[in-house]
Amino acid sequence: MNTPFKLKGDYIALCDLLKTEGIAESGGQGKAFVAEGLVMVDGEIELRKTAKIRAGQVVKCMGQTIIVVKSLG
Repeated sequence: MNTPFKLKGDYIALCDLLKTEGIAESGGQGKAFVAEGLVMVDGEIELRKTAKIRAGQVVKCMGQTIIVVKSLG
C-alpha cells in the first residue's frame, strides 16, 4: 500500500516516520526495524536509525510504502 506523508519541516527522522505512520508501535520499535535491515529508503537498505528523510524520498518497510511529500501548509 502506498501512503503519502506530508512533511511539515525540512526533514523527519526515519524512526519517527515509522512511528508516525503506524508501521512501528514506538520509536524504539522503529529503531529496531532499521537495525535489523527491514527498512529501505529510495531502494537501498537504510541502517541509520535517525536518517533525515526529506520530501521526494520513498520509504518501504513491512510491506508498506511511504511517499514523502512537502506539505503546502
